[in-house]
Amino acid sequence: MTTYAQLWAADPAAWEQAGAAWRGVGDLLQRRAGELAAVAADLDRSWTGAASRAATGRLGTLRTGLLDRVPLGIEVDQILAEYAVRLRTARARLASAVALLPQAGAQIDRQGRVSLDPAVPRQPVHAGPTVTQVSAQVGAALTVADAADREAAARLTGLADALAGSWAEPPGAYRPPVGADPALVRLWWDRLTPAQRRWLVGHEPALVGRLDGVPATARDQANRLLLGTRRAALLAERSMIAARLPQGPLELAALRHLDGRIAGIDGIAGRLAEGVPRGYLLGLDQGGDGRAIVALGNPDRAANVLTYVPGMTSDLASLDGELGRAARVAARCAELDPTTETAAVLWLDYDAPDFVGEASRDRQAVAAGPALHRFQEGLRETHDGPPARQTVLGHSYGSLVVGTAARDHGLSADALVFVGSPGVGVESAAELRTEPGRVWASTADDDLIRYTRPPAELAGRMVLGGLPTLLFGRDDDHWFGTDPSGTEFGGRTFPSGRHGHTGYWDHDNPALDGMARIVLDRTG
Repeated sequence: MTTYAQLWAADPAAWEQAGAAWRGVGDLLQRRAGELAAVAADLDRSWTGAASRAATGRLGTLRTGLLDRVPLGIEVDQILAEYAVRLRTARARLASAVALLPQAGAQIDRQGRVSLDPAVPRQPVHAGPTVTQVSAQVGAALTVADAADREAAARLTGLADALAGSWAEPPGAYRPPVGADPALVRLWWDRLTPAQRRWLVGHEPALVGRLDGVPATARDQANRLLLGTRRAALLAERSMIAARLPQGPLELAALRHLDGRIAGIDGIAGRLAEGVPRGYLLGLDQGGDGRAIVALGNPDRAANVLTYVPGMTSDLASLDGELGRAARVAARCAELDPTTETAAVLWLDYDAPDFVGEASRDRQAVAAGPALHRFQEGLRETHDGPPARQTVLGHSYGSLVVGTAARDHGLSADALVFVGSPGVGVESAAELRTEPGRVWASTADDDLIRYTRPPAELAGRMVLGGLPTLLFGRDDDHWFGTDPSGTEFGGRTFPSGRHGHTGYWDHDNPALDGMARIVLDRTG
């Protein structure tokens, strides 16, 4: 059993650093595997015959053996990082309990025993916490720490046992297709043995990394394996374009576009290397403008999970900034309640509009709906323990993505939040397949999105010379339906300072606090 002294002296950061070191082992194995591949390619070009084939085959076997072990370093990192999160949560609960000692007129010894402090005079009427209540909170913190310790030890033991064996390919050729029902995917995954799951992660990472219904840890391992190959593919494409002579405007534009996507992947790699909070790469596609799903914290373990959907011009090149917005909400949640785990997910798994002309239509939002619906369903399927409180937040065009997904497919969410919205595809909160009291919105007074108007009204203004709005619609009318932050919509609102269209996440904006309180369900 974890003792009071052990928990008080525990250092979660040390466990995170140990996990990062193990992740570095995986990176080293990948580099060595790449070097073996290069040696094999050189041999194949300069040496022929039976001995050459045998050498190449042996190098291939060695390379496969190295690559098979890469996910193990990532898995150790996951285990230790998640242990550190739970340890930090337990320490926060312990600190909260200790802070109550003066109010209870109590003291605590090195064994964690709480008793009345003889130096504090007894009050005839005591309105504060009792010794029993403080003692119970101390005990609850120690229980959380002890459970985390036991779980981490069991997972590491299982991983050590796995090293002694070999991975096993699942029998049969069946694999769930991308886009399959997350419940069916989870059923398929649960029927596999740990050895079969590890084989799939190492040998079919492109499949595992994209399947909603596969746990976040496995998806993260698979997608991290793909980071290098995704980047290499972009570099190869860039080299082909750069080799064309002469280079005209189209080629130069294509090179700039590729540079942005390469920088985006580098940004993802850098963010994943930071480690606090640990990032989980749940999806990655370098095609087009690029797509990615990145979670800060494990959404399968957190009590609160935020899914943030960004708006126009979002792509791999802008991913680091968008991920920073999700991180600020998660950090504010941790400030408000350090005793509860919160994970924040950046969901950029759709083709966001690049220009105002594209953003004036709902085509891309409608196309994104099924994928966002599946992702949220997958979060429900893979979550450990009691269901998490799930919040889906859309900004600008991203609010239309969230709204149309909720309208057309339903979203597995306890709260929907819209900020800086041009409308969410409906006329009222009641059309979003959830209780209106669970729908929130905020629009800053100086956000230009306030002045978007329906196409019919704009046409009327041009023809009739700017007659009052009431000739064509209400003040709450927006391009894609009723303004969700208006009184006519029927949802709930929270305040925002005058920070423009992109300042909802500024540290001094009350909107940041509002978003965090919705995620934590602390709205009063």
